[in-house]
Amino acid sequence: MSGPRGMGEYARALALATAASQRWPQLEIHFVVSRQAPYAADTPFPMTLLPASPTFHTREMADVIRTFRPTLVVFDNAGRTAQLRAAMRVGARIVYVSSRARQRRRAFRLRWMSVLDEHWIAYPEFIAGRLTPLERLKVALLRRPVVRYLDAVMPARDAVLAREMMSRFDVTFGDYVLVVPGGGTDHPGAENAPQIIAEAARRIAERGVPTVLVGVTPSGQLDKPPPHALHVAPRLPMAQLAELMRGARLVVSNGGDTLLQAIAAARPCIAVPIAGDQAHRIACCDRRGLAVASRLDSQAMSQAALSLLDDSARHASLVARLGKSTLGNGLDTALASIARLASDRSSLP
Repeated sequence: MSGPRGMGEYARALALATAASQRWPQLEIHFVVSRQAPYAADTPFPMTLLPASPTFHTREMADVIRTFRPTLVVFDNAGRTAQLRAAMRVGARIVYVSSRARQRRRAFRLRWMSVLDEHWIAYPEFIAGRLTPLERLKVALLRRPVVRYLDAVMPARDAVLAREMMSRFDVTFGDYVLVVPGGGTDHPGAENAPQIIAEAARRIAERGVPTVLVGVTPSGQLDKPPPHALHVAPRLPMAQLAELMRGARLVVSNGGDTLLQAIAAARPCIAVPIAGDQAHRIACCDRRGLAVASRLDSQAMSQAALSLLDDSARHASLVARLGKSTLGNGLDTALASIARLASDRSSLP
């Protein structure tokens, strides 16, 4: 799924493709992306650009599949029955990734289950919900697909890259706040969310707290320099962002993938919803004591962040709780599945 708003599906697919190409350099990888997506021009792999999300262009998708003849096709929150069948006709293994209830229901339709090899649910079970009795019954009857929860998709640690990122932003490990508004573009009902979150970053930095703001310019700062403690960066590759996250004392983000990555990195996180499906995720994490929920309000967010930073005992308690979290790395799960699915058609070790 790709388009003018949001980039969670693309970021997940890009992380998977990047990790797979590093593990298996012989792989050929091809993306199909909407040309309306703001990140389309930055895709580092060969791609086909479509007028809108691939879901709406079945003929073009079938042409790409027929020409590329892939070993594996991964549909992330996108796809039509005819597209899945096109992949099946060329002998490809098929994975569907769902991160929303509607897409999950689609993947559990019998005509889809009969062609899917694996169904990856993009969030932990405590957020996405365990399989329902009906879902379990369908899987038992059809004996397919394999259903996996991806938890958090996180690149492997890179100590050299971590040092480079600390030097680039002139920050010290464990001594700065990372603010990631995310979302790519505005969402309906939260059109100013990136700027609101950026303003929270400015307020935190005004207190003298080293703060790294990724992906957006703080509101009201276009005509004058930001506070000395505020370091502003463009959208970063996930590997770089992951190292900044691992080194942060606190992360401020929306309720998308960054929230789960912060939890997986055992970093305290202040989270705010910027899209309709994020409030539920944040609430689930807040109830488990894995994150701190806040309103989409710059003053409320900055106060929540500064309060946590000022309370060392509370901060330490949250870090300890996060350290005991069983959230797994979905990237490892996905790569292991790819190796298994492709083993009968390729030379993957």
